[in-house]
Amino acid sequence: MAHGRPFWGLAAQQPKFGSLFNEAMEADSQLIARAVVEECEGVFEGLNSLVDVGGGTGNMAKAIAKAFPNINCTVLDQPHVVANLQGTHNLDFVGGDMFEKIPPANAIFLKWVLHDWSDEESVKILKKSREAILSKNEGGKVIILDLNVSADDKKMDKKSIETQLMWDMLVMVELNGKERSEAEWEKLFWTAGFSHYKITHTLGLRSLIEVYP
Repeated sequence: MAHGRPFWGLAAQQPKFGSLFNEAMEADSQLIARAVVEECEGVFEGLNSLVDVGGGTGNMAKAIAKAFPNINCTVLDQPHVVANLQGTHNLDFVGGDMFEKIPPANAIFLKWVLHDWSDEESVKILKKSREAILSKNEGGKVIILDLNVSADDKKMDKKSIETQLMWDMLVMVELNGKERSEAEWEKLFWTAGFSHYKITHTLGLRSLIEVYP
């Protein structure tokens, strides 16, 4: 909640607040996008379409579309976020609601999305993502880039532990969300009907997780 209203409703109703939030997400995408396309190239092999759910103004999708010109990328976000944004030959923007319908594609990309939501709401998003996968038996998948809380504090320095705790408190207070351990991620995937997953890369505190129907 923010000022007595749900965070996302406030972002939609208050253009200045919404713009500040989108700018923060743009900055984050700029930081992580290069690492994703350079260090996780194999994750995108064989794909010809991808939907970046909650992709904002498209910085992550732009990086993917540029690095992999054979992939047609779509950014799905709230209509007021993507209004008047210009696409390219392999990038377009669609206004919509991820709880209602996600455009079909070989891969559904969720960057920094699920930690904003409760387990129940995250399962709904994952189920919609699973429905949207075109090639369920041919490598279709959901790609998640999110914080994966370590169960072994001995492998982490003090700053990393403090940062994980800070994020967990922030999303819990502001959004009713949570940061998750691998066991908690796994439970979400099984509940949403997925068959298997693999954590393929670690980028700072965030992990890239491939989830298969």
